[in-house]
This record gives sequence, C-alpha cells and structure tokens, in this order.
Amino acid sequence: MPFVTTTESGPPAPAEIAKGFADGREDSLADAYRRWSKLVFTLCLRALGDRGDAEDVTQQVFVSAWRGRGSFDPGTGELGAWLAGVARHRIADRLAERYRAQRDQAAAATLAEQGVAPGHDELLVDRVVIADELDRIEEPRRTILRLAFYEDQTYPQIADRLDLPLGTVKSHVRRGLLHLRDRLKEVTGDDAS
Repeated sequence: MPFVTTTESGPPAPAEIAKGFADGREDSLADAYRRWSKLVFTLCLRALGDRGDAEDVTQQVFVSAWRGRGSFDPGTGELGAWLAGVARHRIADRLAERYRAQRDQAAAATLAEQGVAPGHDELLVDRVVIADELDRIEEPRRTILRLAFYEDQTYPQIADRLDLPLGTVKSHVRRGLLHLRDRLKEVTGDDAS
C-alpha cells in the first residue's frame, strides 16, 4: 500500500491516519475519530436502536481501539474496517449487558410475585455479595471472571477477545477465584474451606 500524503489544506488521507494511529500519534486518533465516528455511530445506532447507547458505545469503540492499537497493522487492513470490527465487539457487549439486566429484572419480578421462599434469602444474599465483591476486583481480572462465568466463554475465547495470552487468562481466573473465596470467608465469617 503506497503512503498517501495530503495537500496542505485538506484532511489527512486514510492511509496516513492509519499509520499515525498505529504509531500512537494522538493527532491521528483525533483524525480517525473525525473520519470514522459517524460510521461507527451509525453501526451502533442500527444495532442498539438507542441514541444514548449508540453514543456511549461509539466512545467506547475509540477508547478500546486506541488502547488496542498495537494489534492493528495498517499494512494488512484499513483502519475504518478495523474500527467497525471493534464496534461489533462493543455492540455485542452492550447487547449482552441489556440481556443480563432484563433477565435479572424478570427474575426479581418473579421472586417478588411469588414471594421468596425460605432458603432463597440466603442464596439471594450470596449472589449479591458475590456481585459486590466481583465489582471490587481490579481489571482485567474482573472482566475475565465475568466473561468466564456470566457469559460462559472459554479461556481461549477470552484470551482472543481481550488479546491476552491463554496462560494469563487462566492465572487471572485462578487468582480471582481464590480472592473471592477469601473475601467471602471474611464477609460470611465462614472458616470452612
């Protein structure tokens, strides 16, 4: 792919933006946003159907892309297409969040209608405590645990999605579970292993 330059008065060419983006030049991030944010926003709006969510996810796409720019190679693909791929992942994440929220609301409504039977109180408390403790775990361990246990993703899927080595993902899961176990012992006062 030949390197394309621009005239003094015009915006940079896509190839120039892509190279600068891959090199970590912040002005190229701004140029990429100006050039492709409408495309990303349109993809998000069509998939999500909510302007606020689409705006939020569009911002997330560019933040994720900037953080993961090391995996972008301007010699093998166009930045706009790569950003669209990042957008698809972020859209899928938002749709999964919506599904979980709807499922949780439906479950809560069902429990409220039926009344919580004896024994369910303890299970509900355990779930709330686990969710709270999970929120306190640092990144990327928190995201890895959520992907593994809430979204049923395999270790290789998580490694691929987060662009992490498989061994790192496994270590984060193991350490995260040990941390949760220790914290739950403290919270519940249970000394049993």
